[in-house]
Amino acid sequence: MIEATNLSKRYGDKLAVDSISFTVEPGKVTGFLGPNGAGKSTTMRMIVGLDRPTSGHVTVNGKPYAQHASPLTEVGSLLEAKAVHTGRSARNHLRALAATHGIGDARVTEVIEMTGLDSVAKRRVGGFSLGMGQRLGIAAALLGDPRTLILDEPVNGLDPEGVLWVRNLVKYLAREGRTVFLSSHLMSEMALTADHLIVIGRGRIIAAGPVQEIVDRSTRASVQVRTPHAARLAELIAGPEVTITSSESESLVVVGATAPAIGEAAAAAGIALHELTPVRGSLEDAFMSLTQDTVEYHSTFGHDAPQDAPAASTDVPAPGQEASR
Repeated sequence: MIEATNLSKRYGDKLAVDSISFTVEPGKVTGFLGPNGAGKSTTMRMIVGLDRPTSGHVTVNGKPYAQHASPLTEVGSLLEAKAVHTGRSARNHLRALAATHGIGDARVTEVIEMTGLDSVAKRRVGGFSLGMGQRLGIAAALLGDPRTLILDEPVNGLDPEGVLWVRNLVKYLAREGRTVFLSSHLMSEMALTADHLIVIGRGRIIAAGPVQEIVDRSTRASVQVRTPHAARLAELIAGPEVTITSSESESLVVVGATAPAIGEAAAAAGIALHELTPVRGSLEDAFMSLTQDTVEYHSTFGHDAPQDAPAASTDVPAPGQEASR
């Protein structure tokens, strides 16, 4: 379990983390979300003793990290995948870490196999792609078979197979009763992986709770309607609390009216419906709504971009290929 109480961190004039309190419980995957500069990485660094809090305190499994006699068996962390000696092989990097805790070579081999590093275990880490570096970082975090796992952007640079593997791994570890705390900027992946969320903005917690609960209270559900009589139906269901938009002549998106109410209004008027689909808000919608006033670095593309601006690439690496940034 991770417990933070009134945790703050100041760097000169900048208050990076502002008196936050939270608990990360065992048996579930807790996601840590926030815009760039929100204080996520600083918070994670304070948990494992890499940064000293300006005020407040944080414990892992009942103690400050530095007070654990065998920290690798208590907490496994991936905070900076490239924090390795680039001249060492992956195996020797892990063996050096293992030696600090009397962990044998058998466990080193086990985490190498678990993370898919078998074929590159003897290669120097300096030649690794971003994705392979992430796998090595996860292997190091798992080395002590820890009770608590802290992962900062663990799927960064991984191919689709690697992303799926991380998702299944953290869910499996949580089911074993371990504490799992991870951050990611991939909202779709976090929606599939996390059970509970902590959302931070400008150093303060702005939301916390089960994933669907946060989505439901931060977004408005809509109803997708298709009918040859869209204009007439829109007139029937219009009201002060109802918002209706249309991108096609026979299509409506309705916010503020339920699917049963729309269906009953259509039936009473003899209007045929070709589609009546409730649409729940997404985690991405909820995140954007929650953090819109806390984003430190704003971009203009997508808001005022010209109509003929190029679309963002959606290419992803093929399964089995790691991204090499």
